[in-house]
Amino acid sequence: MWRATAPEIQPLSFPPMSITLRPIRAEELEAWFASFASAFYIWPSDPAAKAESRGPSMDLDRAIGAFDGDTIVGTFRSFPTLLTLPGGGRVPANAVSAVSVRPTHRRGGILTRMAHDDIRRAAERGDAVCVLIASEWPIYGRFGYGPATWQATMTLRGRVTKALVEPVGSIDIIRPVPAREILPELYDRCAASQPGEIGRPDRRWDVELGIVEVPGRPKWAGQVVIHRDAEGGTDGFARFHGEENWVDMAAEHVMLLDELHATNLGAELDLWRHLLNMDLTATIKSEVRRTAEPLKWVLSNPRAMQISGVTDFLWLRILDVPRVLGQRRYEHDGELVLEVKDDLGATPGPAAGRYRLVVRDGAATCERTDAGADLTIDVRALAAAALGGTRLGDASRPLPFIEHRAGAMRDAEGLLLTADVPWCSTWF
Repeated sequence: MWRATAPEIQPLSFPPMSITLRPIRAEELEAWFASFASAFYIWPSDPAAKAESRGPSMDLDRAIGAFDGDTIVGTFRSFPTLLTLPGGGRVPANAVSAVSVRPTHRRGGILTRMAHDDIRRAAERGDAVCVLIASEWPIYGRFGYGPATWQATMTLRGRVTKALVEPVGSIDIIRPVPAREILPELYDRCAASQPGEIGRPDRRWDVELGIVEVPGRPKWAGQVVIHRDAEGGTDGFARFHGEENWVDMAAEHVMLLDELHATNLGAELDLWRHLLNMDLTATIKSEVRRTAEPLKWVLSNPRAMQISGVTDFLWLRILDVPRVLGQRRYEHDGELVLEVKDDLGATPGPAAGRYRLVVRDGAATCERTDAGADLTIDVRALAAAALGGTRLGDASRPLPFIEHRAGAMRDAEGLLLTADVPWCSTWF
């Protein structure tokens, strides 16, 4: 038996507080947004305007306020979505956003109470996972989250390279209003084939296409192209805008690629070919791209592409281990028993337990069991590795784990890793 232990962290002791948590009411939206703005002061904010524009699309049952008397001192919101697993299976996910604590009430345990409350609510609803994008790395691990996808900034100098691919379909340039009719369904098909991606609320497209302007955020103004296959069906799109730059009357414009998605590699590379062939563009820049882009290997000069700023993106919190591990696909067969440690305050979290994972021909079954464990791991490590993009051994280094059988960590890591690296492109 091999055992690794992490330094014991003593729980924080907070003074008693008369803080209550509950869903907010419609008339409290402005105060809720004002409380959020007190923490995220870096963003321009008009709480009244936000309440008017965002309120109609918000599910107030999932917009939680922490109240000190009648004053909102904490905010926490979630919305339903789908998370794509390796192999294309999708599970219901609780997407967490707008998390804040008023600066006057920090370090009092309010965030911990809101996070635990949300996890319990999500588990009771039947969600398989919670997902979020962490403003700071140290915050969410203590609530069972782990970094499951990674992203990077891509810079492509188009004048010194070209895409060595032939057209496999056609490109159409479309206006935002017609694009509004096409992109939601097309994106959803792309997301369903990309492990790590999530579904998007329909209202988001009005903002992304510049049809609706959100208070405190510049209105998008750019171009949309869609890719059609040989039969005329849509199988990819790109959305981008530009940054004008003239040097001695020579165009050195920058294309800022907002997103590019396709249901298949041929359409993806054809979209890139189109962008690289556009005149007056010196550089293409894009954030929240994969850490390894397939485009690189079809460029005449791969050095023209630079990947920088690699960092974590989507954080995952497992609620239902059998669904997450049982509905994804695997690249190797194997069998092992995992004991998952999951503490939610003074009580076991929803993922706590012992599970037998059996993989045959890429398909899995995962069930609770009383059999002896091969490996005991923390829920944070399993969450980080569950989509196949973070090595289980790496995620377990700062956490306690026990190998009850020699080689169990290596075997578990080999099962969970995937060649198709998970990627999430969606801010929320």
